[in-house]
Amino acid sequence: MSNTSTVKVDVTPPKAKRFVFVLLEDFTLLSFASAVDCLRLANRRLGSAHYSWVLVGEGGDSVSSSTETTFKLDEDLSELRRDDTIVLCGGINIQTATTKKLLNWLRREARKGPAIAGLCTASFTMAKAGLLDGKKATIHWENQDSFSEEFEEVELSKSVFTIDGNRMTTAGGTSSIDLFLQIIATDLGDEIANWVADQQIYSSIRTDQDTQRLSVPTRIGVRHPKLSMVIQMMEGNIEEPISPSLLAKEVGMSTRQLERLFRRYLNRSPKRYYMELRLQKARNLLMQTDMSVINVALACGFASPSHFSKCYRAHYETTPYRERGTQSARLSI
Repeated sequence: MSNTSTVKVDVTPPKAKRFVFVLLEDFTLLSFASAVDCLRLANRRLGSAHYSWVLVGEGGDSVSSSTETTFKLDEDLSELRRDDTIVLCGGINIQTATTKKLLNWLRREARKGPAIAGLCTASFTMAKAGLLDGKKATIHWENQDSFSEEFEEVELSKSVFTIDGNRMTTAGGTSSIDLFLQIIATDLGDEIANWVADQQIYSSIRTDQDTQRLSVPTRIGVRHPKLSMVIQMMEGNIEEPISPSLLAKEVGMSTRQLERLFRRYLNRSPKRYYMELRLQKARNLLMQTDMSVINVALACGFASPSHFSKCYRAHYETTPYRERGTQSARLSI
């Protein structure tokens, strides 16, 4: 008679790692879809449901993206599992979408210690909840000015995504792919992540060292090293503008040569180009923050509100005060 005993082997498959996508009103569809598709493809490559996901949101019914496509939610902002990964999906009108109920829920869930990611403008929501204090984070380049003004305690980066401990943020758009490929690579290895990228025809995987925006030469359609250097100096010195003579000196040319360079390639003077940059930042701050018009003027290098208002009206055909009022009316609809 055999003394061999039967050893039971646990064949229960491991529990899927769950991502809880919190869809905010007017969220960016591309950012959300890019993230989910990475998880779907990883499951396909593995031949099993290694990842799972649910869609939640305030009210638990449905929510619309900025494309006006409506998504049915799986549940309301309810209590989550301790090992869930929360992914906040933001988009336009992020201040309005960041409600008191959402912030209270987020702070409560954050106390459990989960990984939390913010896609596109959802970094604003995370910062508003105090989840990015002392952390490195990024946000879409169009929101960088207003974000840095409101959240000085956050180390703002211009990279496509950031990971700081269990806090993750992306700049929006396809940067969700880069973040989730990094998540998959850390979890399952580079081979799986590269296969997912191949399936998406995504041939240039970016890291957290890559910046969001196109280079200056690509953006302006001109490849002139000295012109690019001057524009970079202008973009980096909005609050305290540098005179054209000093800009010219920095790149080793005369003021007249700098004038000719701007006229030839950009059909405007250096002074006019610099003014447009400052007014563009001012408009972003007016539309995205509660900063007073006077403080917006100072943040964009204008010594007096009257001069700021005059320049703004000449460029945008409206006053800063009316611009602020128009935005408030839009948000209240």
